[in-house]
Amino acid sequence: MFNHIKISTLFKLLALAVLLSATSVLAEQAALSNAALPKHIRAVYEVTKNGQPFANVHEQFAINDSTYKIESVTKGIGVYALFGERVLTSNGEVTAQGLKPTRFELRQGDNPKKALLADFDWAGQDLRMTVRGKLKEAPLDAGTQDLASFAYQFMYLPAPLKNDISVVLTTGKKLNHYQYRISPESEVVTSAGVRYKTLHLVPPVQDTQETKELWLAADYHYVPVKILMVDDNGQKLEQTLTELHIE
Repeated sequence: MFNHIKISTLFKLLALAVLLSATSVLAEQAALSNAALPKHIRAVYEVTKNGQPFANVHEQFAINDSTYKIESVTKGIGVYALFGERVLTSNGEVTAQGLKPTRFELRQGDNPKKALLADFDWAGQDLRMTVRGKLKEAPLDAGTQDLASFAYQFMYLPAPLKNDISVVLTTGKKLNHYQYRISPESEVVTSAGVRYKTLHLVPPVQDTQETKELWLAADYHYVPVKILMVDDNGQKLEQTLTELHIE
């Protein structure tokens, strides 16, 4: 049979067989790694605005076979409760690279004008965002997350986290790009009587524009322990973990 096959063709076939075998091994390793990750996470956060009580956040993250669902409900404290509950939902697929959103929704109380929707067309590489009933489109890059899913994507990154991290996420009305460096020293954050060893993700440049810093629980699948957000006007929101249940 070899007499009828050119040597170069034979080498190509052998190389293809090796590539397919390696790809199969990597896919199997990724599947085993994902299988070890939690299927359900329940987290509760308290939020302060400029140091004053602002809201409580209750989040549910669940995986069913190869799909996931996230719900995040923010309830204001005091006068902030008058704005109604802020509900974020994200649905999508779980892949070897992590979470792949297909739809994101943001609802603020009963006000339909504040609702935001984002549909992820991965095949067409198109992100479709609906704001006040009007459609906005943007190119959809690999790895793009939404406001609900990005916090749970860190657990799918290769451990240990040590390199700079890029985060692309949609708020439902626009795309934000964040670049982070990981602080070389681990930091301990104590919250609700629990000490968490964390990785501190810091923007490489601090300026007057909107910034976001994160402290990820190194021993709890990199679930965020604390998130610090500063908007364009200098308003500071700090979200701190108070309860964590992992299954």
